[in-house]
Amino acid sequence: MVENFIYYLGLVLVIIGAIMLANRLKVAYPIILVIAGLLISFIPGLPVLKIDPELIFIIFLPPLLYEAAFAVSWKEIWKLRRIITSFAFIVVFLTAISVAFVANSYIPGFSLALGFVLGGIVSPPDAVSAGAILKFVKVPKNVSTVLEGESLFNDASSLIIFRFAMVAVATGQFIWQDAAVSFGWMVFGGLGIGIILAFIFLEIGKIFPTDVNMDAILSLVAPYVMYIAAEEVHSSGVLAVVSGGLFLSVRRHQIFKTSQSRLRGSNVWESFVFLINGIVFLLIGLDLPEIMVGLRKEGISLSDAVGYGLLITVVLVIVRLLSGFGAVFVTLIMRNFINVADRDPGMKAPLLMGWTGMRGVVSLAAALSIPIVMENGQPFPHRDLILFITFIVILTTLIIQGLTLPALIKKLNLSDSGAGMSEEESEYFLRREMRRVSFRYLDENYKERRSENEYFSKLMDRWEQEDKEDSTHEMSEEAKQIYFETIEQQRIWLREENRRNPNIDEEYIRHYLTRLDLEEERLRM
Repeated sequence: MVENFIYYLGLVLVIIGAIMLANRLKVAYPIILVIAGLLISFIPGLPVLKIDPELIFIIFLPPLLYEAAFAVSWKEIWKLRRIITSFAFIVVFLTAISVAFVANSYIPGFSLALGFVLGGIVSPPDAVSAGAILKFVKVPKNVSTVLEGESLFNDASSLIIFRFAMVAVATGQFIWQDAAVSFGWMVFGGLGIGIILAFIFLEIGKIFPTDVNMDAILSLVAPYVMYIAAEEVHSSGVLAVVSGGLFLSVRRHQIFKTSQSRLRGSNVWESFVFLINGIVFLLIGLDLPEIMVGLRKEGISLSDAVGYGLLITVVLVIVRLLSGFGAVFVTLIMRNFINVADRDPGMKAPLLMGWTGMRGVVSLAAALSIPIVMENGQPFPHRDLILFITFIVILTTLIIQGLTLPALIKKLNLSDSGAGMSEEESEYFLRREMRRVSFRYLDENYKERRSENEYFSKLMDRWEQEDKEDSTHEMSEEAKQIYFETIEQQRIWLREENRRNPNIDEEYIRHYLTRLDLEEERLRM
């Protein structure tokens, strides 16, 4: 037991070291982690890291989906809703169908139902991998928003396909009428349950007093409650977490009520998701030896299995590229009839979108969740081959697409053609208006204290100056309280401006909200 604990502790250190190395090399950390896990798996005598397949989804998916939903901008998603929903649902379905028919045609013993199982597993691209790569290069905001928004919903659509295909494999039949009803309940039931539970968590925070630690713990518990509750009534736990996360995202100031709570919660989630992502990508590499043992039991040669994996990878890349250019073709037609987000999409962005199809966390979790034995007592057919193909897909897309994506982005030299304000324009506008909000509040409420108002006005501009540390020590407690009130007025204005002004990127709004929290906490200390 002690030896295993030391091994697990060592894996955490490997995760940290691998990510440090990835940052040093300017390579996406999922690539380094998968390779590290693969190398560690060949060290003899190490214990096998096993997780119950039924627990894979429950442990990893809820927090990863919730954090992604909480971080994304609903305003930006809504502006690009057509292209996001196209990639998240239509492209995923087309990908799963393509994989199913290719697998059924070229892999011996693969039924169409098994093909859909594999298609549901490998159809959703991984946002974590793309995000880790895009952090080293600059891409247009529209492209990154589509990737983020797509990742929230494509997991749900792919896992719905996966679930129906698993039922078809287990029962040997697929009833369209029952499937349609079940699909509707999974989608709308999952969305409804997520929003209802998110509202309950929101009200709990309003009714009962909470402190910083309680706020952080409640935010960690929320995605698990949403996911498990939805799954217990056979709806989509993924959609429950996504809808609940989005609902709370636009109300984050009501969940984390103080500046200290918001800063602490952000740090907790960043560390927690960092560790979970690291464990999952390391697991991808660590699982290979056990998968290869299963292949030998099935009597499938390694060369054949690698060939099947590469075949499915090629199918995924081709379908996504065709879908990207197909989306442009549809946009060029539909712009004559409706208002679209991008009236001149060009051909560079679709090529980039088509090449950002790295697979990762969700594909691995889905593959590992396949039961070894079905309810009828029979072994699940070709389970190890499906696991191996998934491993090859993840490894090849991460390494080939992941390593070439930065070069492709630089080669394409995409410009941000969005209609909103530039970063410089947003910076100037927000600074100017925040000062106006502060001065107006002081004039309306503390007009008789002109001398202090003049001092406050200088203090509000302090982030534009290099050294104002000593000035905060000169403030009386009463003056600090007045300053905190002006900060709160700035927060209110920023949130309202985010809702009513479509030309300002929410990322800049959040940046200034965080700076206000940091400023308040620094003064309190």
